[in-house]
Amino acid sequence: MDADTVMGTELRGLRQRRPDIAGAVLAGTDGLLISSDLPSTDATHLAALAAASFGLGHRVADTVRQGEFRESVVCTTAGCVVTYPAGRSALLTLVTVSSAGDLEALHEEARAVARRAGSFLDVRGAGIGATSVPDAHAPLATRTPMATLPTQLRRSSRPTWRRPPI
Repeated sequence: MDADTVMGTELRGLRQRRPDIAGAVLAGTDGLLISSDLPSTDATHLAALAAASFGLGHRVADTVRQGEFRESVVCTTAGCVVTYPAGRSALLTLVTVSSAGDLEALHEEARAVARRAGSFLDVRGAGIGATSVPDAHAPLATRTPMATLPTQLRRSSRPTWRRPPI
């Protein structure tokens, strides 16, 4: 079985139970699309935005220290977009057509689907090339002072850009 088959099987069942789900995207944590069941939106762009939103959510949860980050929810006037972790290196994003009045029931069912899809992807590898979700407590990248760089890597003191002739 491949990711599209798992996605299709899992989402068919979820959409039968939850008709308010308009579509779904399975993507790597790096924002690359794995599989999509989204008829009206560019799934590639949604995958990238979901990864960015999920990464930001991890940092916010770490900053406020109110427990583990579980999902990212964006509510609009026409519905919701919810992103869940699916294993170590994937995300499941659902688009709902209503404001999902019973959002907690959606979360419960969607988390189970994300767990099953994530387990499949973690075991199979699924060729997704995504990186794992970073440790929320890891330090942010630090800059290297210019003085410690080898002289070949330092910028020359002469400007390299010139005004084009008119």
